Amino acid sequence: IKNEIKEASDSIEIFSILANVCNKERMTEVCNVFKVDTIYHAAAYKHVSIVEENPFEAVRNNILGTKICAESAVNSGVETFVLISTDKAVRPTNIMGATKRFAELLLQAINTDGKTRISIVRFGNVIGSSGSAIPLFQKQIKEGGPITVTHPEVIRYFMSIPEAAELVIQAGAMGEDGDVFVLDMGEPVKILEIAKRLINLSGMEIIDSENPQGDIEIEFTGLRPGEKLYEELLIGENVSKTAHERIMKAKEESLSFAVLESYIEKMAEAEQDNNITSLKSILKDAVQGFIPEERIVDVLHNQKNL
Repeated sequence: IKNEIKEASDSIEIFSILANVCNKERMTEVCNVFKVDTIYHAAAYKHVSIVEENPFEAVRNNILGTKICAESAVNSGVETFVLISTDKAVRPTNIMGATKRFAELLLQAINTDGKTRISIVRFGNVIGSSGSAIPLFQKQIKEGGPITVTHPEVIRYFMSIPEAAELVIQAGAMGEDGDVFVLDMGEPVKILEIAKRLINLSGMEIIDSENPQGDIEIEFTGLRPGEKLYEELLIGENVSKTAHERIMKAKEESLSFAVLESYIEKMAEAEQDNNITSLKSILKDAVQGFIPEERIVDVLHNQKNL
């Protein structure tokens, strides 16, 4: 990443810092030494299935890491703190989405004493980002197929990397304490239609019942643990326009910081025994609309119970 930025502009001085977002002393030191003005907090475990298999690591990184970074920013007098959130935080069906919504709740509750403007920007999938479906489909086509789609009816919102970056920066600039901004992602699209289009754009034909002599087959693998058929961007109906036509502000329910800290303490107790059932119950209490996966797919839990 450092080299990519350097190639784009030789006039910008770049510093690469290796640090863990859960290390409060390190985070505070970075903010103070560099007199940081703005933080875009994107450090999250975001892949649904991997997080479902390692839930307590997601709690530690996505929840505690966000809390620590935000508190470090406030204590260091950072002007603006922007959390990069996700549509999966809305009525989540997976641990990843629930931890991201909990992180949103924390930022809505943190008392900044006016030192730091904290805002949250929530949006869907970014084309070409790590784990995105499109690069995977392109790789599968290059290898001769099959293209793997979880379900024929899965739909997702998509946005390009430049679009997402520009809107995140603009939303962060207009944010006040605890504002939740939602980006206009346009119309959602079927993942199946994207797969078909990529096959056609590659100059190939789909193998199906009508064309058994085609080039690439589409294989349906089934929804993964915690995966939804469709995503949403708003929890409630209370949304207002902003100065930017593609950025909306959502007014959503919040919890007090004391209540959230009590939930964090309970999650820490559940982690001692790797109690996934207890963790899901705690997150269900804290996060409005969270409907957890009934199955436990935590890798260590299941390995121990073989």
